[in-house]
Amino acid sequence: MRSSILSASQILPALTHLSTFAAYAASLLGINLSGEQVRRFERLTQLLLTWNERMNLTAITDPSEIAIKHYLDALTLRRVVPEFDGLRLIDVGAGAGFPGLPLAIAFPRLQVTLMDSTAKKLRFINEVAESLALDNVHTLQARAEDAGRDRLHREAYDIVVARAVARLPVLLEYTLPLCKLGGQVIAMKGASAYDESNAAAKAMDALGGELFAIEELNLPTLVNPRYLIVVDKVYPTPKRYPRKAGTPSRQPLL
Repeated sequence: MRSSILSASQILPALTHLSTFAAYAASLLGINLSGEQVRRFERLTQLLLTWNERMNLTAITDPSEIAIKHYLDALTLRRVVPEFDGLRLIDVGAGAGFPGLPLAIAFPRLQVTLMDSTAKKLRFINEVAESLALDNVHTLQARAEDAGRDRLHREAYDIVVARAVARLPVLLEYTLPLCKLGGQVIAMKGASAYDESNAAAKAMDALGGELFAIEELNLPTLVNPRYLIVVDKVYPTPKRYPRKAGTPSRQPLL
């Protein structure tokens, strides 16, 4: 059995890069992380790298890249959500827990549900939540289409976020049914953001959404910008959506 303790050669770079990450969070996003929060990010890095040896959680294994591409990238939601306290957020297709876990660490009064259809990924997230004492983290094993029809989750969240899940016309059918009236869907995208937004006009209208903004982000050390597509929920999603599992990806609303 592999040890869950990282070697000094792994821990020291992680600490250095987390200090830089914390400085970036403060200067670029106005997020002032406490020493305890930075230590939680340190422990998250340890757990991520240890679990990644036995299951495929992330292709990013350098601590400096983890700090920027997973942690700082997640916290960029602060650019479009000025206040997280008291809100409910669901991370759709959470995978290894990004952006949900960094948001839960940085904003302890934000209730974060991480949803994925893969049980083993949720086992990792549950281990992180227990190890880091993140009482504001919840997990849900479900497909988005099924969760969107469940009365416990349909139109229950203030913020619905997704990163690297599907193109926007499909993604909106996964996410807008989960979003409260007056809430927002935030899609984290790369260079295709504007093309996807244009292609999703019909889906937005059909599902109760309206484009609010496309926010361009330039993260330290990264050449290409990132984008946040923000969609307001302006009227209730019709009951016929989401369609049954698999249909949105096979027959997107175009």
